Amino acid sequence: MDIKVKTDGLGIAVENILEMRPEAGRALDRLWSGSEPMTGWVQTPINQNKEELEYILNAADIVKDEAELFVVVGIGGSYLGAKAAIEALPKAERGAQVRFFGTNFCTDYYREVMAEIRDKRTILCVISKSGNTAEVSAAFETLKPLMIEKYGSEEEANKRIIVVTDPARGQLRAEAEEKGYATFDIPPNIGGRYSVLTPVGLLPMAVSGIDIRDVLDGAKAMAMSPVWDEGGTDYAISRHLMQMTGKHIEVIEMCHSRLGYLGEWMKQLYGESEGKNGQGLWPATLTLSTDLHSMGQMIQEGRQNFFETMITVDDPDYTVTVPAGHLAGRTIRELNEAMMDGVIRAHRNAGIPVVEIHMPQLTPHYYGQMLYFLETTCAVTAMLNGVDPFNQPGVEAYKAEMRKILGI
Repeated sequence: MDIKVKTDGLGIAVENILEMRPEAGRALDRLWSGSEPMTGWVQTPINQNKEELEYILNAADIVKDEAELFVVVGIGGSYLGAKAAIEALPKAERGAQVRFFGTNFCTDYYREVMAEIRDKRTILCVISKSGNTAEVSAAFETLKPLMIEKYGSEEEANKRIIVVTDPARGQLRAEAEEKGYATFDIPPNIGGRYSVLTPVGLLPMAVSGIDIRDVLDGAKAMAMSPVWDEGGTDYAISRHLMQMTGKHIEVIEMCHSRLGYLGEWMKQLYGESEGKNGQGLWPATLTLSTDLHSMGQMIQEGRQNFFETMITVDDPDYTVTVPAGHLAGRTIRELNEAMMDGVIRAHRNAGIPVVEIHMPQLTPHYYGQMLYFLETTCAVTAMLNGVDPFNQPGVEAYKAEMRKILGI
């Protein structure tokens, strides 16, 4: 495990963490048993489907050759993981521009994306298990006629549509078979927010130019690391204990500007997995040092119903030296480290618990490790809280009310 976690700044007694390791170990056993529903993601990095991986890579090459723009229609877990990786990671090779759509009902954004499709060679990718989520359905049904208009016929448009969906069921699967769209499967035993290492996340990543083999190898290294037998779940235990001491919010702070959307992915992962039966930490995300100039005062002197999780990259690929002024000779890396250390000292002096998560470098391999680490520790935290990490019954409430309003 190359991802390093420091929980000593949380003020939790070491014996309290050690006391909970057996229970966390039992949660891990449940995840690995294969008997728990929706845990297919746990062994996916180890049992990689080589044929599927080649299919993804070949499809990505075709997209890059034939399109300038790859429009991904999806919401929640169908786009957040891929977008976070594309924002964060260096690209190994030339890629197509990836645009995410169907994430809202904003008319201006519709107009903007539709104009871009008219102007650029486009391939459309729809990601949804069912295809009947309102945002996805509205987006897809709006873009299909546009693609037909652009390419002259439904037959030609259909050649430029890819569907990632349930292998056997649902509206999208039926339509894909009828229309002859290229398809990829979303494994039935993997939920959306845990699907980033399936075609859901890997196809858009590959199209953008990310080396997805390295991402998967990093996740595999994390899955097989012996650290899970020696406290790899201490972050999960610490998060559970923070709740038991009355903390209600986890302020997740990214100390690298390209990790902002990783925080957005974590918000869904944590929120949907843990927010049940009155349980769960509210995940709030900040990017440092930027947000210190907007939220720093609240954190330093506001109501202390939170703790902080600081995520950083230790060794950037290169650095820049300030050439003049009172900071002359200082490197940007040095200033970033001083900022992080200053935040930790100031906040700990104010009695705020801080946990640190360190990624060695921002590479596909270490990013894959981070994804698997966060998925696993999130699931374990939920289990320690006594809730099911893999359902989201509360999400259906607004959808049901929306259907009533629309009469559908």
